[in-house]
Amino acid sequence: MDRLMKSALQSHPFILLAISILSVSISSIMIKFLDSPTSVAGMYRLFISVILMLAIVPWRRIRSLRMDRKEWGIVLLAGLFLGLHFLFWMESLVYTSVASSMVILSLQPLFVMIGSYLLFKEQVNRLMAGCLIVALLGSILIAWGDIGISKAALIGDGLSLAGTLFVSVYLLAGQKISHKIDANVYSIIVFFIGGTVLLLYNVMNHIPLTGYDSSEWTYFLLLAIIPTLFGQYIFNLLLKSVGATTVSVGIIGEPVLAIILAYLLLGEAISLFQFLGGMLTLFGMGMYFWFKTLTGGRKATNRH
Repeated sequence: MDRLMKSALQSHPFILLAISILSVSISSIMIKFLDSPTSVAGMYRLFISVILMLAIVPWRRIRSLRMDRKEWGIVLLAGLFLGLHFLFWMESLVYTSVASSMVILSLQPLFVMIGSYLLFKEQVNRLMAGCLIVALLGSILIAWGDIGISKAALIGDGLSLAGTLFVSVYLLAGQKISHKIDANVYSIIVFFIGGTVLLLYNVMNHIPLTGYDSSEWTYFLLLAIIPTLFGQYIFNLLLKSVGATTVSVGIIGEPVLAIILAYLLLGEAISLFQFLGGMLTLFGMGMYFWFKTLTGGRKATNRH
């Protein structure tokens, strides 16, 4: 499996990115179906992912890690912010709409781009920056008329913004440490730390950890397999080869795919704003990746 994944990373990184974006897009729909607290769903989502990955990742890889305190600190920070991301973003869907939460999440590339410049001195040329702006405008158009102004909606939007900041730090930390630790082992560790953060939150707030229906456990398992292993795990694999900025730009496509999936799976209508915004987002993303391919991938972000 490792050999197959390494081959795909070298020859088809953007195909893997597309698969991961499609996988995470379905998470918001599944979360809307949950009756259990989102913090419990997030906790089991991460813990189940760890169990599944331990079945295919040799234990000796974890035992043979050689990192100093600073590097372990970065990994611990990444796991902490991943847990906080799930806690805040999943909870935002209780208060606000999928579109509103997603459009705030689409601000992530801006935060990551700023962080990449400060940490890695990565610079994006004007054409690629313009493509990013077009994609962001498309995301704003998607949510036009759907962003609530009620107190609950404002709480949801605030939670989504906090979750966006947390996942941005998580991606940057992953890129920072990607040269030192295997992505498989890194994913197991940060998923476990993130799940532990949510476990502590649930215990401290006296939220029941058991007693949920079988349908809820099915959703926990699906959340672990689809948006976590086929989504977050692949993001971690791609951090070393394409960088956090490119991964975060790809995530802008999540609202578009979520709307399409909601139409196909839930029968929700697609508004004119959603259609036009989706086309604009996909155009901006497509041009960004096209320019990035022409200029030689991640290294191109270091040139004007």
